Amino acid sequence: MMSPELTALAFAGILQVIQMTLHIITHDAQVGIKTALSSRDKPITLTGTTARLQRAYNNHFESLAIFTIAVIVITLSNQSTPLTQNCAWAYVIARALYIPAYAFGLTPWRSIIWTVGIIAATLILLAALL
Repeated sequence: MMSPELTALAFAGILQVIQMTLHIITHDAQVGIKTALSSRDKPITLTGTTARLQRAYNNHFESLAIFTIAVIVITLSNQSTPLTQNCAWAYVIARALYIPAYAFGLTPWRSIIWTVGIIAATLILLAALL
């Protein structure tokens, strides 16, 4: 049986697949299937919701690296606690909320949600060190 932190990490991975799918659908709709299937030698400029979904998708890759490290460290050191478990789920929930917040340009909520997620991942790392 997986730890709650590893389960949250699995859900974070599924969330990344969902973001990739949303980005691909909106990307292809915006640029057309011929461009989407091309070699893309020329830069493609995305706009609006499609561009925001792409940035949210890329941002998740960045924060997912930190969260993955935190989960691996806490799991391999066998230091799972209610704090680290709750932080893992807070991260996943924040990242799920981040997608519509970014897609719809909800300021300042997008930044607040991002901050909650990164603090949750950081607290897991700090818990492993203390």
